[in-house]
Amino acid sequence: MPNTIIIGSGSYLPERIITRDHFMDSEFYSDEGELLTKPNAEVIQKFVDITEIENRRYIKDGEVNSDLGARAAEEAIADANISKEDLDFIIYASNFGDVDENGMSNFMPSISSRVKNKLKIKNRKCINYDMIFGCPGWVEAMILADTIIKSGKGKLILVIGAETLSRVTDPHDRNKMIFADGAGAVVVKATDEENVGMISDKTVCDNAEELMFLENSPSLNKSAEQKTLYIRMHGRKIYEYALKNVPDAIKETIDAANLDIDDIDKILIHQANAKMDYAMISRLFKLYGKKEYDHVVSPMTIQELGNSSVATIPTMFDLIRKGKMANQSFKEGGNIVFASVGAGMNINAIVYRFPTKK
Repeated sequence: MPNTIIIGSGSYLPERIITRDHFMDSEFYSDEGELLTKPNAEVIQKFVDITEIENRRYIKDGEVNSDLGARAAEEAIADANISKEDLDFIIYASNFGDVDENGMSNFMPSISSRVKNKLKIKNRKCINYDMIFGCPGWVEAMILADTIIKSGKGKLILVIGAETLSRVTDPHDRNKMIFADGAGAVVVKATDEENVGMISDKTVCDNAEELMFLENSPSLNKSAEQKTLYIRMHGRKIYEYALKNVPDAIKETIDAANLDIDDIDKILIHQANAKMDYAMISRLFKLYGKKEYDHVVSPMTIQELGNSSVATIPTMFDLIRKGKMANQSFKEGGNIVFASVGAGMNINAIVYRFPTKK
């Protein structure tokens, strides 16, 4: 049975850098629909203290999600040194598709097919899939790619994660400061080399009372037009759910790979909110009897890039792989974890082992 290895990566960060000053004139409302009377500077500072998000990237006018994804894909294909016509599949993870400047979400034709068109791929046997799975979408797309490769149905797959959350946020919701835009992509390939690539994975879907912890709903400002739906987070419930369930899922994935936490060089976890990420990683290490951990093991991009949903992990992977993150690198033969949690609620994790150069 073949294994699945990453042979190329790419990412695209929109040029617009949005600082805290961007939100100083916002009119914020509570979850109960009450106008917040605290000065915006105080509201924003409290937000930064919890999330650590100082900056985020927003897409330019006239662009859409698939434009970002196509740029990241072009870079990944070039980095992999392959012909785009040799791709067997394109799997595109997003939650809102191509959102226009009025907040209208568009999924027809599919985003993966639009990217195939933008890449000018002529191969009719290159199959396109969209993955709608919440923030864990890119990780789940990787799991799907691995399943396809192990089944023998494909040998070369492009996996993209891209989102433009700046266009689906309520202007009156403080949580809009969390969200950002961006894209990341990898090319994966079948290999006969043993004990490399994606060596274990796990997916958990809790879709009962957890279903609407992340949802679309009208503006918090009851005086605003209520027909438009925006992304809405029930933060406390998400935090409690993630802290209880994500560390266990990651540990089970590491255990399935017959590894210990000391064998893991990096944990690339979805950049949701710094406080939550720190808590989840800390709880994971405690499951192994360790009270503390070296934070270099779990890199963070959220402080400067915000939460771009499915794009956070592939973007971070690409930046580290290409030496663009200070004090971060991967090593030959090293083991890393990809892990995410998000709307659904869904959780997933992968243990990935880098091949050793020959």
